Amino acid sequence: MISLDRRHFLAGSAAATIAAAASQAPRARADFARERLPKSPTDKRALGKSGVEVNLIGMGTGSVGINQASNQTRLGVKDFTRVVRHALDRGVTLFDVADQYGSHTYLRAALKGVPRDKYVIQTKTHATDLKNCRSHLERYRMELDVDYIDVVLLHCMTKTDWPAEYNGAMEYLDRAKSEKIIRAHGTSCHGIDPLNTSAKHPFVEVDLARINPEGLIMDDKKPDEVASRLEEMHNAGKGVIGMKILGEGRINTPERKDASLRFVLGLGTVDAFIIGFESPAQVDDLFKRTEDAIAFLGAR
Repeated sequence: MISLDRRHFLAGSAAATIAAAASQAPRARADFARERLPKSPTDKRALGKSGVEVNLIGMGTGSVGINQASNQTRLGVKDFTRVVRHALDRGVTLFDVADQYGSHTYLRAALKGVPRDKYVIQTKTHATDLKNCRSHLERYRMELDVDYIDVVLLHCMTKTDWPAEYNGAMEYLDRAKSEKIIRAHGTSCHGIDPLNTSAKHPFVEVDLARINPEGLIMDDKKPDEVASRLEEMHNAGKGVIGMKILGEGRINTPERKDASLRFVLGLGTVDAFIIGFESPAQVDDLFKRTEDAIAFLGAR
């Protein structure tokens, strides 16, 4: 057993107890989902037991994000800022960035002058060892011009045994949390096997999960299988943030968008979700559709 697992043994036992108790609860899933239904797109949501709170809708900055660029950064700083400020005005508080997207400095410029307690930053690292992870976080904080980062995820887990490979990075993120450099840590996964591991591993306080009813660009083409893992995470007290709700733009008709929002909100296990907005009009459209989805589900 790796050293980090030893440190997390008691926490893991507690999480297992929570999950077992939740699975034995007599209430029906439909009642559970209804109780968890947000009141509005700006409803304040706790990310599990991480201590981090966000509004329901967040903004992603990594659409087609690779080689330190994305659809959002390709807008240029001026238009990127325009979208971020419009989203902020509508009530978005969560902004998802990553070194891979090259969006740290863009977000810094877009949020210049905004009080730090008015937004939540989630970023990601590909570092596997302690030294590189420490170097990444120091650079990220300089690029973002912040003293702390709210959530840091191990980026793109692809293997079942990812904890063994990322043990050094996990150790540093634990240390960074104790030093208040970050507030919570977790994973984003590419594949159902690493997602299964993240659902069970106590290191994961927050998970960024790909979920939609069509199985597009997801960890498994069976949405119910992914939904089961998200339920397991929720029951264990982990924060669940959904992504690829619109399949990175592939779910692009009004009917399919509405169906996806109803599906995700109807699970009752997704605390918040991010959308890769590229214009203020997209922000307004998504907020209206989310309001309609909440009303639809609440009337059932």
